[in-house]
Amino acid sequence: MLLNLYASCCKMNDALMMFDKMPQRDIVTWNTMITQLIKSGDVDSAYAMFLQMPERNIRSWTAMISGYGQCGFPKKAIDLYRTMEESGFEANEVTVVSVLSACADIGELELGIKLHEYSNKSDFRRNISLCNTLIDMYIKCGCLQEAWDIFAGMNKQRTIVTWSAMIHGLSIHGRAKEALNLFSEMIRIGVKPNEVTFVGLLNACSHMGMVEQGRSFFSSMTEEYNIKPGIEHYGCMVDLLSRAGLLQDAFNLIQLMPVQPNSTIWGALLGGCKIHKNLEMAQVAAERLLELDPFNDAKQWEQAAKMRKLMKTKGLKKTHGLSWINLKDKVHEFVAGDESHPQTKDISVKWEDLLTKMRTKGYVPNTALVLMDMEEDAKEKVLFGHSEKLALVFGLIMTNSRESIRIFKNLRVCEDCHAFLKLVSEVETREIVVGDRNRFHCFKNGLCSCGDYWSPMF
Repeated sequence: MLLNLYASCCKMNDALMMFDKMPQRDIVTWNTMITQLIKSGDVDSAYAMFLQMPERNIRSWTAMISGYGQCGFPKKAIDLYRTMEESGFEANEVTVVSVLSACADIGELELGIKLHEYSNKSDFRRNISLCNTLIDMYIKCGCLQEAWDIFAGMNKQRTIVTWSAMIHGLSIHGRAKEALNLFSEMIRIGVKPNEVTFVGLLNACSHMGMVEQGRSFFSSMTEEYNIKPGIEHYGCMVDLLSRAGLLQDAFNLIQLMPVQPNSTIWGALLGGCKIHKNLEMAQVAAERLLELDPFNDAKQWEQAAKMRKLMKTKGLKKTHGLSWINLKDKVHEFVAGDESHPQTKDISVKWEDLLTKMRTKGYVPNTALVLMDMEEDAKEKVLFGHSEKLALVFGLIMTNSRESIRIFKNLRVCEDCHAFLKLVSEVETREIVVGDRNRFHCFKNGLCSCGDYWSPMF
């Protein structure tokens, strides 16, 4: 078909002109144009065409849902799926995989569970891609046991994607030893690792301080498996060495990298400098980081005021902390210091009650983290307004006392919130799972799954 040829050859203007001139267009033609527009990255035009369709089939809906997910709009993908359901269409296996991927991206656990149940009733369980996506969804929603159950049930159906997803899941949930044991089992049965496998392994080593094991895995990539380390692998190694206090080794590795180090690399070194109080190297890392990513947390150092002034003159602003919690098919977002939520008054009352309990149990706000020239009570107010604390209090209000609370955050959880969440899990007898930009923290009975190795107080 000439139309498809034009589109697949990236000649979308020619394809659109031919489409406009066609006297008759069947549903296949419409679907082809939508799919190719999405592949070209023009998801808005694809959706505009989707709305113009005289009729749609499940392929039309699936193409658009998948397109939103692939182009970085998971919420739109989920909203469109719900519209599809209301229109009377039933999802096929491809639709389910697309929506599950979107659920994974924003932590939409309730819908993910419903799709899992729907898949079982529809006998989609033999679909390996769907099983792999379910594993990924549960991992990213903080439900490691559910992911493991699916993994265990796949048995001989497991692919390298399956193994790598589970290894990575164990690593970001603080189960490093289990991740390494699973890798050993994978090698024993003859499954060859890939680049993604090693990201999971190196993450596991980094999160638990396994320096020599990490070095060994990094070397084996090229020496045993002929895999060229990418920037993610270097990032894991720099993080591992920096956390362990081997700052010069981390810096030397950065200098030897065959690719330009990004903000993640310099941020990892800067984090290690903070832990081990190396101001000289911190200044070098902070300068490099500010050049690459002016929105990063590089300014949270001794020269914080100077960096803030520099950023202000350049018209730059720091990324605000954003946390969200999914309850009853709705995403509730909280921004640090924001009081615009409809239930702000309820949150404030609950917060005061919770804070009283926490102080009784020994909680003291870590105001040293607030690098601004203000009074102590003002610093405390800044800490109390952190987005994950607001989301937590809202979760306590809106869920029953037996439910786990799952919170997601766009930035790293700070030391004060980490200590506070541990204490709340004990006092309120709640499991609290927080997924930040690096890993998951599962707080239960006053402890965290990270073993506090994560913390700069280590």
